[in-house]
Amino acid sequence: MSRRALRRLRGEQRGQEPLGPGALQFVLRDDDDAEEEGPKRGPDGRRPRGSGKEGVRVNNRFELINIEDLEEGPVVNGERSDCLLTEAVVSRNKRRSPSGSAETKRDGEAADRSNVSGKLRKKKKKQKNKKNATGETSENGLEDIDRILERIEDSSGLNRPGPPPLSSKKHVLYVEHRHLNPDTELKRYFGARAVLGEQRPRQRQRIYPKCTWLTTPKSTWPRYSKPGLSMRLLESRKGLSSFAFEHSEEYQQTQHKFLAAVESMEPNNIVVLLQASPYHVDSLLQLSDACRFQEDQEMARDLVERALYSMECAFHPLFSLTSGTCRLDYRRPENRSFYLALYKQMSFLEKRGCPRTALEYCKLILSLEPDEDPLCMLLLIDHLALRARNYEYLVRLFQEWEAHRNLSQLPNFAFSVPLAYFLLSQQADLPEQELSSAREKASLLIRQALTMFPGVLMPLLEYCSVRPDAAVANHRFFGPDAEISQPPALRQLVSLYLGRSHFLWKEPATMSWLEENVREVLQAVDAGDPAVEACESRRKVLYQRAPRNIHRHVVLSEIKEAVAALPPDVTTQSVMGFDPLPPLDTIYSYVRPERLSPVSHGNTIALFFRSLLPNYTMEGERPEDGGAGVLNHNQGLNRLMLAVRDMMANFHFHDLEAPREDNPEGDGEWD
Repeated sequence: MSRRALRRLRGEQRGQEPLGPGALQFVLRDDDDAEEEGPKRGPDGRRPRGSGKEGVRVNNRFELINIEDLEEGPVVNGERSDCLLTEAVVSRNKRRSPSGSAETKRDGEAADRSNVSGKLRKKKKKQKNKKNATGETSENGLEDIDRILERIEDSSGLNRPGPPPLSSKKHVLYVEHRHLNPDTELKRYFGARAVLGEQRPRQRQRIYPKCTWLTTPKSTWPRYSKPGLSMRLLESRKGLSSFAFEHSEEYQQTQHKFLAAVESMEPNNIVVLLQASPYHVDSLLQLSDACRFQEDQEMARDLVERALYSMECAFHPLFSLTSGTCRLDYRRPENRSFYLALYKQMSFLEKRGCPRTALEYCKLILSLEPDEDPLCMLLLIDHLALRARNYEYLVRLFQEWEAHRNLSQLPNFAFSVPLAYFLLSQQADLPEQELSSAREKASLLIRQALTMFPGVLMPLLEYCSVRPDAAVANHRFFGPDAEISQPPALRQLVSLYLGRSHFLWKEPATMSWLEENVREVLQAVDAGDPAVEACESRRKVLYQRAPRNIHRHVVLSEIKEAVAALPPDVTTQSVMGFDPLPPLDTIYSYVRPERLSPVSHGNTIALFFRSLLPNYTMEGERPEDGGAGVLNHNQGLNRLMLAVRDMMANFHFHDLEAPREDNPEGDGEWD
């Protein structure tokens, strides 16, 4: 039998033969155990076998190469484990003493297994403790990021604008990123397979520079290049940060071309402008309106999404969509495009059947300037909350803002909040006590709403195709006089609410509940309740004229009943889709240069008819004082006279041909 076969029978390997009395021997011990237990040796200076850990005898010189790996152990899940080191020690001891008895081997194997399993359990406990010490992973990863940012700010001592400290109860205008994506809501309705079925094959190469929250870039869009739009931080105080969009010189030139294209009243000019600047925001919004009027809803929505993507790519690093502490002043024209793009996107989402996502966009718009509320989102947020069946949010908003915003003075909140309480009382998963409390609260609030706004009842029943009882229809409090005697501003708010939310009242259970409370209100009116007179005097004082933001909201809503109730001073002025009813105290960062009038270069007839207009001015003329103004005025008159003479010289009168003598019927003769 060869030596190789003998070595295999003995369990030895090549190069592990004893090196003699001077052989190298290394003993590896755990440092922690060595420090705790100390060197325990027998009387003869040798360490007993049963005490402590077994040492590793290295007889092969090549094993010295990986001796550090044996000391430290492999890395498992970010930590080094000692289990593999113990197994290596046991295997080497077995190879070194192959002639041991079977019982000793079994005992050793059982002990080794118990040691290994015990160490594994200790390792798992250590990992759990470390996870608990660093903070458990929450379902919403954004909260962990916010906590980390808070620790960094606390350690550095810098007061930078950012999200407020997270508390157990989030801010009422807190926006959740996952609800800004309509696919999240559509998956809940139709399933992920139906929504993402066509989106699964994705391209490996990224065409777009960054990931965005408001929109998802499409492969059909032009390649993104910075159009010259940016955002800067104006100030940060009292936990609020004010930002503003900025236009570069190149973007300003594009903006001037856009205004000229709008004045031309030709959509093709805007298309030509977008071919040169595919991410100009105002051009995208204006062309979106043109597509919507032509019933091309898909293209209109795509253009709005592209405008949002262009603006989100220009965000300041400290600008947050979700914190509710970032402000954009609507008086700056550069910021208005973002407001209008969000509003148009919210409208498309509502029509698409995503009210929960639309509610999140509504909260985002309201959080940008909640005090001024330039688009008057308080007239819409209750409708979206009811459509999304988020009744708790509507109740919470009313409870927190009623004290300082008087939301009950708006007809939409006066009727939507009791409806939300009533719908909460219809849910079966709440305790009986909460259901009865919600029902009582709903009845109390709807009676107050009917007393404050009696002109809402009859139009609401007419919208719902419900014939009222004769006692209600003929009563003086809810009769025709209640609707006619409303102030103009109140009539406009009522028309807006009924045109938008009347279908929410069509349920039979809701109508029965409304009927019960109407009868109780009539009893209170007949009994001479002083609250009735107080509400009537309040209506006459509070609703004299609606502010400009309500008119702007009515124009954007495009509800026919509300638009018909606008005052004449609003309907007679021109309203631009890219900037409807701009604020009177607008803050301009740059001014559009005066353009030379192209009409003077045309024919004289056009110049003459344009000169008849009251706002006619000659090119290059500016109102000045003194003799220069008189001189310019005289030059204008002389030019006008020359134009009239030229026009008269170009007129030619052709004589009528004499009728032929051979025409017996006398065609062409005048009787």
